[in-house]
Amino acid sequence: MRMARRMRSSRSPDALSSNKLVVLGHLARNGPSSAGEVAAAEGQRPQSLTRVFAELEESGLIVRTRDERDRRQAVLTITRAGGEALRRDLDERDAWLAGALGGLGETEREVLRLAARLMERLAE
Repeated sequence: MRMARRMRSSRSPDALSSNKLVVLGHLARNGPSSAGEVAAAEGQRPQSLTRVFAELEESGLIVRTRDERDRRQAVLTITRAGGEALRRDLDERDAWLAGALGGLGETEREVLRLAARLMERLAE
């Protein structure tokens, strides 16, 4: 939790919210998805993300189209601008993390690599 707070505090003032990044990240990794699919994958209810979806669409970071199979449902797709916004955020966090890791020794970095793999397995 402290690490997440530290990374968030180092972000630029105009950075996207965590929920917006979650949505963009999901769409970038998994491709076009319904609101329900995004919410379920992230452990949230679609209603909780309604405003996030609307703001991302209004900003041109995602587009919403009708599902060809079920016309009642919308499909969310990340736009080029959305991908660029996500990349900028990731680059910013990567730069901070690289600076923080620069003070560690090789053994310490290897321990972190192992821990990251274990955490990834636990998250799945």
